[in-house]
Amino acid sequence: MEGKLIIISAPSGSGKTTLVRHLLGSGLPLSFSVSACSRPKRPYEIDGKDYYFMPAARFREKIDNNEFVEWEEVYKDHLYGTLKSEIARIWKRGLHVLFDVDVVGGLNIKRQFGDRALAVFIMPPSVEELEVRLVRRSTESPENLARRLHKAGAEMKHAGEFDVVIVNDDLEKAKKEICETVTRFIEKPHA
Repeated sequence: MEGKLIIISAPSGSGKTTLVRHLLGSGLPLSFSVSACSRPKRPYEIDGKDYYFMPAARFREKIDNNEFVEWEEVYKDHLYGTLKSEIARIWKRGLHVLFDVDVVGGLNIKRQFGDRALAVFIMPPSVEELEVRLVRRSTESPENLARRLHKAGAEMKHAGEFDVVIVNDDLEKAKKEICETVTRFIEKPHA
């Protein structure tokens, strides 16, 4: 089987991770691409499952060694990226790669893989609803919340660059729509 890539991107708080988990539990031949990052591990996160956690210096070594498909410095010394070895690992298992990545990373992957990749943007119903969701999480300081909301506004301007935009104003409807979209893409012969 020729592996494909499914890229799910969205502003923080849009429901991206919930939809990715739904896809992973849907029975489709997908495997989650674990990103690398240099930020500190949160107490509930598991190295190698949520992210490959590494110090910024080690991350930068891997950049210099051309080990990433894409990477980005999201905030100072908070680097995120997709290791080439991660895609190879998933394709070797005969599965398609499922990404939960930020907007810039998603667009970078799409540019590299073209028609072999499906780029899906999860759109929040509104910036106001996004703020409500982020506040409800209780994980952000007021400064981080403001920074995330500013970044979300900028990211939403890129929605038109994605293959598909799914508005997550009704979670059940969004789950159904994303499964149907990904199924059609997987079943379509690769050009």
